[in-house]
Amino acid sequence: MNPEEISTTVTAATRAIEDRYVFPERGVRVAAALRAHLQSGRYAACAGPEELAALVTADLHEAADDLHLRLLFHDEGAAGEEDQAVLEAFWADHDRRTAGGMRRIERLADNIALVEIGPVIGHPTTAGASIVAAMSLVADADALVLDARGCRGGSPDGVVLVLSHLFGSEPVRLSDIESREEGTRQFWTAAVVPGRRFGPDKPVVVLVGPETFSGGEGLAFDLQEQGRATIVGQPTRGGAHPRIGLVVHPQLELTLPIARSVSLTTGGNWECVGVQPDVVVPAGDALDAALDLLRH
Repeated sequence: MNPEEISTTVTAATRAIEDRYVFPERGVRVAAALRAHLQSGRYAACAGPEELAALVTADLHEAADDLHLRLLFHDEGAAGEEDQAVLEAFWADHDRRTAGGMRRIERLADNIALVEIGPVIGHPTTAGASIVAAMSLVADADALVLDARGCRGGSPDGVVLVLSHLFGSEPVRLSDIESREEGTRQFWTAAVVPGRRFGPDKPVVVLVGPETFSGGEGLAFDLQEQGRATIVGQPTRGGAHPRIGLVVHPQLELTLPIARSVSLTTGGNWECVGVQPDVVVPAGDALDAALDLLRH
């Protein structure tokens, strides 16, 4: 990359962070830190966009302590919120190929159902049929294990669709998302679901680990807050800020948090600290621990 290209890319990132980052004051500080690095020549030796992405991401994490704030390299070209049609087509195809994140469904001994979720939970528009089908298949189980150890994110609306099957017909307010640009949005379970419900009374265990991130964490966090599930495994990665993608270079996407999840009980969330399990065991042992818990 030549000096002008580096400067243009970093400057575009700093402006977006100042204008749209979820925490305005922190955004100003982070942008100032990047400008200082640019002026000091820290990025001058970057041979290409992949190297610049790694260096800028390290600086963003040091300045903001926010795992969703990153500069990502895309070898085949970046697409951001400006390319809505491209993004919609990508996620529709992704949800089709991954069954909307409903990776595996299994009926175990003692009528315990297992749903493995990952890599991401799709939006109801493109993944709703898969989510409803999966949750309907486990509705008659006596207990349910949701394996979110490999769930790295997902649509908040998709998460709510999954969780709506675990409550009754009376809507339950799960959490809020506060946005700098759009204010506060409340997330409630649905009074009516297209398929059958597992319901509010039978036991649910959620498996988590260090790879559980973002939407996967939101699923576990909301169920834990409501006292609806027991969380088993290791603390999660710690990303609670919904983000958008902005193209700042043909191969570089700035992932920019523009909102924050908010607990209804504490006003906080799991950013940087992760979701803390009720039963702490190595992630690899979480399923065995969950089954032992449910059977005894």
